[in-house]
Amino acid sequence: MGVTYKYFGAPNSAAAASVPISMRPEELGGDELGMGGMFTRIKPETVAAMVLTGIEGIPLHKVPPLELVVLHPDYAVVKLPMTVVDPLRGVGEEAVGAAAFIWSTVPDRGGPRDAFTVYQLLREWQDFSRRLHENGHQPYCLVWP
Repeated sequence: MGVTYKYFGAPNSAAAASVPISMRPEELGGDELGMGGMFTRIKPETVAAMVLTGIEGIPLHKVPPLELVVLHPDYAVVKLPMTVVDPLRGVGEEAVGAAAFIWSTVPDRGGPRDAFTVYQLLREWQDFSRRLHENGHQPYCLVWP
């Protein structure tokens, strides 16, 4: 058991709140970009911290909070700050690798410890952030048990 997170893009919070909701991943519809979004076990606040501390050099306590869009007994939808995806679009492979290494060597950050795993995650987010930008969308996350 555990929590699954589905990251997706939507033009605004009203559209994000109306993403078809189902409690089984295989039944979830496509997101506002017309694709399945990204499924992961990595919490949205962890992703935000990885990007902002690793790439932007922002201290962990300054990472902005997530914005709650919908809170339902069975699920929640949260909006991630745009600052989480924006920095990734403009950086190269070296910056992503350095951010992954930084994250993997600091023991109190509670995310994945392996640098390559973090690197892969950040590269996925880089692709995701480019798709969001091209579509004029913002990043959201659907959280359900």
